[in-house]
Amino acid sequence: MSDKLPFVTKTFRKSFPFLAKDVAHYFPSHMARGMQKMQNRLKYVDGIIEVHDARISFSGRNQRFHDALGLRPHLLVLNKVDLADMSEKKTIVRKLEEDGIQKVLFTNCKVNINNTVRTKIIPAMIEMVNNVPRYHRSDAEDYNLLVIGIPNVGKSSLTNALRRTHIQKGKATKVGARAGITTSVLEKIVVCHQPKVYVYDTPGIMPPKINNVEVGLKLALCSTLQDHMVGEDTIADYMLYWLNKHEHFSYVEHFGLSEPTDDVYSLLAHVAQTHNAIQRLKSSSVGGYVYRPHFIRAAQIVIHEFREGHLGKFNLDTEILSRNEGHQHNDR
Repeated sequence: MSDKLPFVTKTFRKSFPFLAKDVAHYFPSHMARGMQKMQNRLKYVDGIIEVHDARISFSGRNQRFHDALGLRPHLLVLNKVDLADMSEKKTIVRKLEEDGIQKVLFTNCKVNINNTVRTKIIPAMIEMVNNVPRYHRSDAEDYNLLVIGIPNVGKSSLTNALRRTHIQKGKATKVGARAGITTSVLEKIVVCHQPKVYVYDTPGIMPPKINNVEVGLKLALCSTLQDHMVGEDTIADYMLYWLNKHEHFSYVEHFGLSEPTDDVYSLLAHVAQTHNAIQRLKSSSVGGYVYRPHFIRAAQIVIHEFREGHLGKFNLDTEILSRNEGHQHNDR
């Protein structure tokens, strides 16, 4: 049975309240320095591999990349497809191509045997590079590629997957599930011997301004912003709002609720109780200690379940696609 059917008659919020915290200026100093280092190295770079989260194919992609990196061949790799709803894959590709992306590939860099990594990424980049002038590197027999993207979308994972697949080597760059773990532009890393291909791994570069509050919330839910910047309870609340709005009620059964809820603290109190996330607080009014739900810990549990795909596969940019389809229909 669909997770949508039993609860479609319930009424949920039509909009989400604005954030109390400002997430529009998440641009740490190491990211600014990284952008400058990338620009300084551009004359040695033959092509760009941009990595992004397939759950947010459009949200958060950084126009500064295109402004700063010039007319280099540009491949977009949408990673984490194991967590994303790919039912509108063709529409996603079409819209990205309309937005100027030369080529789009989909991958999951976590798996050991990955057909996209093994057979498509390097050949696609080499073909794109060979079809344009290489200017400063016209006589070079090797290829230098730059891997870019916002935090925690899988840039280092892609580099390591390329090495593992093409040269049977282990990890060359540190990988983590926390935004901004790579903090410096590294030296060249070999990822293929025939032909010789190198990549520069970079820190994630977030836009200096997030124009839309909901974009910031999507980024936070997908862990491309550090949780404390927005607040774990706010991220969990946005998750609940989005799931209810799009009639995805898998969380009801997953967390053992009797029915959907639009109250995040009702959800968090239930999760705190079932996961023993309880705070012991000293009480001056009643004496001794009182026990209360640990809402932040419960929110961390809820967010983790979403991010790991335990609540289902989702496309958080589905409304962007719907608007695009509407414009195309009106133009006919």
